[in-house]
Amino acid sequence: MKDCALVVVDMLYDFIDGSMACKNASQAVEKTMDFVDRMTSEELDGPDVIEAGFPILFVCDHHPKNHCSFKEQGGEWPAHCVEGTRGAEIHSDLKPYSRPELTFLKGRDPMKEQYSGFGALNAGGQSLGEVLDLMDIKNVYVCGIATEYCVRNTCEDLKKAGFTLYLLKDCLGYVSYEGHLEALAAMDKEGIRL
Repeated sequence: MKDCALVVVDMLYDFIDGSMACKNASQAVEKTMDFVDRMTSEELDGPDVIEAGFPILFVCDHHPKNHCSFKEQGGEWPAHCVEGTRGAEIHSDLKPYSRPELTFLKGRDPMKEQYSGFGALNAGGQSLGEVLDLMDIKNVYVCGIATEYCVRNTCEDLKKAGFTLYLLKDCLGYVSYEGHLEALAAMDKEGIRL
């Protein structure tokens, strides 16, 4: 287990029950909690999970109010995951497992769309990819929202960087079921294990 980690992508309220609520999102959170419970010791919780050898890293959309992806700015999405709002917060069931150094924010540049969490930065300015390398992680389990966009882009970038990827297909929310299936098929062909 020492070279394994879980990356949780955008399990944030705006994608669960907010302005961009996705299909299967609540079930994805439940299934993710089941997976976390299986992978971590029962007597450990919160910060002690790191010492248990199974780090959990969070990738979070975190936009300024004037982000280019918002419809009001000419983008394709409704405003979502705006800094300082409930919509940008990690689901309360998962929140106890988050730590500042293992939480990576993306989409902070108002002029740039950023689906992939690979280059997202933690409070210390380190990227997701850098921290996984520093932790000597080789095998990455991925879950999150939405399959077609941020999950797929994050997985593909992690795969290109040489990590072995395991996508937890029961732990995914998605914009459309058809798009979800297409993204799964594409990732399977790319060598991302489902």
